[in-house]
Amino acid sequence: MLILVTNRKLCKDDFLQRIQQLATGKPHAIMLREKDLNQGEFEDLAKKVKGICEEVQVPLIINQNSTAAVKLKLLNIHFSISDLRKHQNDLLSFMNIGTSVHSLSEAVEAQELGATYLIVGHIFSTDCKKGVPPRGLLFLKEICDSVSIPVFAIGGITKNRVKDVLETGAIGVCIMSEAMTCQNPVELTKRYRME
Repeated sequence: MLILVTNRKLCKDDFLQRIQQLATGKPHAIMLREKDLNQGEFEDLAKKVKGICEEVQVPLIINQNSTAAVKLKLLNIHFSISDLRKHQNDLLSFMNIGTSVHSLSEAVEAQELGATYLIVGHIFSTDCKKGVPPRGLLFLKEICDSVSIPVFAIGGITKNRVKDVLETGAIGVCIMSEAMTCQNPVELTKRYRME
């Protein structure tokens, strides 16, 4: 399974057109992660991306912004572990609740707090986390072995690393940089097919 994560700042062409192309490739989901926008700007963008995703029946995950997700009647939310702790009373609004974790204790806690899936990272070296050592495949396997909910890997994922990631027990991967910069967004999901 492939989750594509957005980052407008990496995108050199028309962002919404790229989202349309990525969605056409039918990934497992697209996560809208534009943290720098104010509430109104985020909601406007989320509404447009929601329209694109609904048109091609690709789930949209809202990163962090539960207010926008509730307002737009979206059932998929993704929180940091600290926000998952804070939003315990809001979880009933959502069907799928993801959490980013960076340690085994966070993974176990996130599952206990109601997360329905985890994104674990960063697994390999990545320009997004320059100078921060990757956690590696053994770390990913340890988390997969310790929780019963689906686990996705993020960070430095390339097509030739997917097999190794899946062998740890992870159900899929998340791609951000390549999704925002690749030459042929429509074909991206096909390159990462994991069936």
